[in-house]
Amino acid sequence: MDLLHSHSIHTGSRGSFQARQGTDSLRRSQVDLEVVIPAYNEAARIPGTLIQAVDFLAGQPWSSRIVVVDNGSVDETGAVVRRISRDKGSEIPISVVGCSRRGKGAAVSRGLLSGTSRYTGFFDADLATPLETLIPTMAHLEEGASAVIASRHAPGSTFVQPQQLGRRVGGTAFRVLTKSKVKGIWDTQCGFKFFERAALTAAMVQCRTTGFAFDVELLLRLQHQGARIVELPVAWTDVAASTFRPFKDGISSFASVLQLQKAMP
Repeated sequence: MDLLHSHSIHTGSRGSFQARQGTDSLRRSQVDLEVVIPAYNEAARIPGTLIQAVDFLAGQPWSSRIVVVDNGSVDETGAVVRRISRDKGSEIPISVVGCSRRGKGAAVSRGLLSGTSRYTGFFDADLATPLETLIPTMAHLEEGASAVIASRHAPGSTFVQPQQLGRRVGGTAFRVLTKSKVKGIWDTQCGFKFFERAALTAAMVQCRTTGFAFDVELLLRLQHQGARIVELPVAWTDVAASTFRPFKDGISSFASVLQLQKAMP
């Protein structure tokens, strides 16, 4: 089925907003694409992110849902998302899913595995990757790709706002470490990845990493099962308010990848 030209599926996602209220968690209605946004203490930034995402998705020919995974926030992230859902949910439904287990990987896994849409994926709350990247992403998925990932380092990519020196140095070292494992991939860590559900589920049930190295293990599992991964160069903007801490999270990510090297062939 051509999802990008299917009127019946597109209109079916809109439905009655009243009927969709309270459909957080596993009772979410069927859509073509679910977009997961992991969030930890994002009460200040998430309203702008959601409004931009809703406005963009509402204009696309596929039906969509946004799923915000509240990763143990101690601010008002969950309450803010529910307020935006009440205001904007008639255009694109917005669900909130809780995840008490800390770590980006845990939050992303919770959001991805709790849905049933044919296509699903995640991007970061900072919108460092342009939302328009979803257009070629959906085209590649419909053409049979198992995964489509944005890349800050593939030929043709650019940095709208360069990374800080510490993140650049750490990122370079991390790419050197992962290059021999996740072959043919320029950038394992860009926070924009989308998948065909069957391939994703088969890979994710084997994943054990819950931190920032989660992306490496997921891509590695996909490659081991012969999945086709498309890497899209993007114009990426470094956001100063990122929750990634170069020293603490960088050390943890390096340790996780080294453990993967021992655990996998």
